[in-house]
Amino acid sequence: MTDNSENPLSLTLAAWMLALIGWLGLLGLIFNVDPRLGALPVWIFFVLWLMALTGTAVPFVAYLNRRFAPALAPPSVLLRQSIWVGLFGATCAWLQKGGLLNPAIAALLAAGLGGVEWFLRWREASRWTPEPAREPDEPA
Repeated sequence: MTDNSENPLSLTLAAWMLALIGWLGLLGLIFNVDPRLGALPVWIFFVLWLMALTGTAVPFVAYLNRRFAPALAPPSVLLRQSIWVGLFGATCAWLQKGGLLNPAIAALLAAGLGGVEWFLRWREASRWTPEPAREPDEPA
């Protein structure tokens, strides 16, 4: 039996929940909240934007991993890579709010997040896991 954290169904449910809560929350926030109320609606926007992008990115990340990766990635890796997409989008939105976003900063941010993921995958691939010990054959 597989561990619950490595179940593709749990990843699918988590992606649907994140996307649904994120997009519906964004719609409610945009249409029902006055943006001049202070900093709280802005930070709620960033959290909902991160959730919406993460949940939406899961199927695309899963497809890209199936298509281009040499081995199937576990669902925890797919979720982590989707979180990178959401973090990139939320960070770009935050930088855009301050008027600091330009193509060079976006490219450097994407390269930095991609580099972190590359190093994490490299570390996971280099881990040595011993084979489980076999019981010696007992005479009959």
